[in-house]
This record gives sequence, structure tokens and C-alpha cells, in this order.
Amino acid sequence: MSQTKIVVTDYIEGDLDWEVEEMARRGIDFEHHQLKLAPEDELVEKIRDCDVVIVNMAPMPASVISQLDACRLIIRHGIGYDNVDADACTEHGIRLANIPDYCAQEVAEQALALIFACARRLFDSRRILEESSANGIWDFSALGDIHRMRDQTLGIVGCGRIGSRVFRMTDNIFARRMVCDPYMGDRRLAALGLDDRYSLEDVLGEADYVTIHTPLNEETRYMIDEPQLRMMKESAFLINSARGAIVNTAALITALREGWIAGAGIDVYEEEPPPPDLELFELPTATLSAHLGWCSVEAGWDIRYKIMDDVDRYLAGRPPRFTVNTEVEDRLGGNPYREV
Repeated sequence: MSQTKIVVTDYIEGDLDWEVEEMARRGIDFEHHQLKLAPEDELVEKIRDCDVVIVNMAPMPASVISQLDACRLIIRHGIGYDNVDADACTEHGIRLANIPDYCAQEVAEQALALIFACARRLFDSRRILEESSANGIWDFSALGDIHRMRDQTLGIVGCGRIGSRVFRMTDNIFARRMVCDPYMGDRRLAALGLDDRYSLEDVLGEADYVTIHTPLNEETRYMIDEPQLRMMKESAFLINSARGAIVNTAALITALREGWIAGAGIDVYEEEPPPPDLELFELPTATLSAHLGWCSVEAGWDIRYKIMDDVDRYLAGRPPRFTVNTEVEDRLGGNPYREV
């Protein structure tokens, strides 16, 4: 049996010394690169003959996947997989795995932090502090309305691993919580103690805070656009810690600039990092963070351990813990690693 070859296309860790050691212990031919911004032909050259690709943000369109001669597994280093063409993976008999359970708690905490920051107008408070300090007198005239959260309604769009954590964490914080998730089954609904299902329109029209926790796909791309933003209350806040392109940035900028909504808490962007001339930077009602929902020391190691677990499963002829394109099993006749 030939030696297994695994290639990391790009990574965010300071180094991959731990991975190098672990792969060597398993007798794996291992390479790691920083090809996030590399030309497509350079990316293909590095991964064409590997058995497993581990990818963070390097684009993996159909044109790249079609040139992989030996690959049977692509592991997306993270939850979202919108930079990998899942349909092309299925067409070429490649399993696509992701790691959806490594930072659910962190993203939920980030969403909650943005909700509180918007509710208590923390960034406005900093500006007021600096101006009042410079002038030697408190001046709160520029502070927007602050409402008691206990009297308000939270809307959660998407109630999977992260959304359900936000739901549990906000118990006794809000007067009412509305959940929109058309894919949530009766058992999960009951487990959360929910009696009612709400449409997106219901949530947008009634909630004081709307927090988004859906994946990015063709169904959810620009799910929040001008018509949806116009449905929201003028006093409402939109929170997005999921994926940037779920919200139309241009429409959001207009909504904030013209006062359709009171503000937004944003951790993710359509272009990352966002360009320096992005108008969101100039809007005082935009509370922005640097796509750090995933970030904690614990989550950083958790994802590395889980990816190595998937590597071990591959070596043992077993599927990864989570498969995105489960339909690939039909193409492979029930054996995910059979030669095709």
C-alpha cells in the first residue's frame, strides 16, 4: 500500500509543528503551505496527487477539484464550507468534511457580546467618554435610546448548534424569544421547550434583536436584503456572526445610514478582511468586530484534535465525523474511499 499524502493548503495557526509530528508518527507524507491567495495553477500543483486536502480559506472551485487525481477526502478547517464546491466533490467521488462542533460556544458568546454591545451602546459610550473627558463635563446628548433587555424580544434565525446555545444562554434575559428554523424537527423544538414556529417575516417584524445563525448556501445568500431590512422595527438591531454574504452589505449600509433600523452588530463580512473604504466603518450605529467568533485558545486546539481524528478515520477506512455531501456515498457504492 502506497504512503498516504496529506496537504494543508493554508492555515491560521502560528505553526503546524504539532501536525508535523503527529503526521510523522502515522507515517504520512505531509506538506503544509500558505496558498490562500495563490494562483489556481500553483494550488493545483501542490495538491494534485494528495489523498487528503485540509483547507482553511483557499478557494476550491470545481476547476480545482476536477484536477485532483488521487483525493478522496477534503477537510474544511472550520464550520462553513462555502469556499469549497460541494457538488464538484460529489461528482468526483470526494468526501467533503467540516468541523461544525469546535467553536459553537465561542460563536454563541460572540453573538451575545454583540447583542449586549448594541443594547448598551458600548461603542457610543466610549466616544462620549472621550469627548466628555476632553470637555470636562458629561454630555450624553449623542447617546441613542437604551432599553431594558428584559422587556424586549430576541429573534434567532437558525437554531442548530450555535443558535440553540444562544437560545439557552439568553434564558431570563429577554421577555420573549422567537426562533425561525424551518429545518428544526419536533423533537428539537420540544427539547428547547418551544411551542411555536415562526417565519422569517414574523421574526423580522417583531424582534428587537435579530441574530443570524445559518450556514451560507444558495438558500441563505442575501437572505437579509433590502425588503427584509425594511420589515424590521426602526428600533431593532441586526446581529450577524455567521457568514457575511447572508446579509447584503450595501442594503445594510443604506438601512443604517437612513435609519431603517437602530443598528447592527457584525462579526463577518462579504469580503474578508473588508476593504478600508467600507462605509460600515464610518457609521456610528455599526458595532463591528474582526471575525473572531471562532476564537479561543480551547477552540484553536479543539479543531486541530478533531481534524486529526478525521485523519485517523481515513487511515482506518472510516468516514469522517461529519460529512457535508452525504450523497457521495451513493456514488461510491457505500464505501467512501473506494477507487472510482
